[in-house]
Amino acid sequence: MNVVQPRPIASDWDWQESAACRELPSEMFFHPEGERGPRRRNRENAAKAVCATCPVLTACREQALRLAEPYGIWGGLSEDDRLTIIDNRKPLSAVSFSTAS
Repeated sequence: MNVVQPRPIASDWDWQESAACRELPSEMFFHPEGERGPRRRNRENAAKAVCATCPVLTACREQALRLAEPYGIWGGLSEDDRLTIIDNRKPLSAVSFSTAS
């Protein structure tokens, strides 16, 4: 039996055509291996400044959070920013509690 996977709907991605980052180098939004400290913070801050001017910031951010995008700056949020938001959204039932006997 062949299972047909749903295809992406182009209208769901049209917002990317208006993204402020569209013509910028991806290296501005994705860190190279081993990048740390002030260099990483400066690159992230520069990327977030671009996002702050972006007309599709909300759509980008919502997609990155929905997909739990693991890398880069998306919608003005870093990897750590997104993890914090996603972790705070988890329902209590998803958190395991140990009980003392």
